[in-house]
Amino acid sequence: MTVAVLQAGSWGTTLATILARDGGKDVILWTRDDLHAREIAAHRENRRYLPGIRVPDSVTVTADLERAMSADDVIVTAPSLGVRALRDRVAPLLGTRHRLLSATKGLNEDGRRMSQLWAEALAPDRVAVLSGPNISREIAAGLPAPTVVASVEPATARHFQELVGTRMFRPYTNVDVVGVELCGALKNIVALGAGAIDGMGYGENAKAGFVTRGLAEIARYGFTEGANPLTVAGLAGFGDLVATSSSRVASRSRRSPSASAVRSPEASRRRERPTSRRSARAWRCRSPSRRTSSSRRESRSARRCATSWSGSAARRWRGRSRRSRGSSRRSPRPSAKRPLRARETS
Repeated sequence: MTVAVLQAGSWGTTLATILARDGGKDVILWTRDDLHAREIAAHRENRRYLPGIRVPDSVTVTADLERAMSADDVIVTAPSLGVRALRDRVAPLLGTRHRLLSATKGLNEDGRRMSQLWAEALAPDRVAVLSGPNISREIAAGLPAPTVVASVEPATARHFQELVGTRMFRPYTNVDVVGVELCGALKNIVALGAGAIDGMGYGENAKAGFVTRGLAEIARYGFTEGANPLTVAGLAGFGDLVATSSSRVASRSRRSPSASAVRSPEASRRRERPTSRRSARAWRCRSPSRRTSSSRRESRSARRCATSWSGSAARRWRGRSRRSRGSSRRSPRPSAKRPLRARETS
């Protein structure tokens, strides 16, 4: 069986890799850019979108759409804004033998879901959608992950469950296409807000409250669109939102420049001066140009103190008996200046 994966981004390359490497499938990976296709084929690595992950030799990389559509099944991973244009190109090449899996998260510009766009080119019972907590780099690296495959036709959902499922990638089936697609699209909005909360330093309590209330709004909106509210509590809703909102390195949804650049004045003041002695010492040793003029004076004072009261002298003084040092807190010290860690004991 041959599978075509349309669009060689990070997610498309990940699916093509696990289908060939772990599933033993013959895969055709299609990309719009002929130069990009030649680069992946030559290096067996998608250096633009998924560096460090080897693309198996059984993956054929091409920019020829007709060649890609010779496959039996089609998986679409193109960004949502480009799906309609891709559908118009693919529609004349679709036959009655084809089944299509939409792995795109998002909505069209007019608000339509991806399955609605593909239903205009293919029978709805031969269209399925894939969504869930699917961070591409983790899946490509072979880490365990679940996902959801939904279709109005249960047989189509089971077909793609068997097709994309591997030992470490576990698909679950669902018939709530509306709920699965809306959860995958709307969770990105909540994830951006969670990233902004992290950037402003408002803490975990605020982020937990924001994510929870955002999930409730997704459930209300999905219900008005005909979705099952229980879908929001599953992998496609709660699971995907948790993965996207908590991932600090892998998910792009919470790494918007506007979200990461925002910082409240309170957060800035909290980060300006440390509270513990250890962080205070590290803060004083920072470059003077990174602090205020008063902080520069503190830094110079700390350096003079470190010079006059060396670590070896401090260790010798601490090694003396308590009686020789005296029981009073005001016992004489070998120098008027002392290091930050040298403390008298009663």
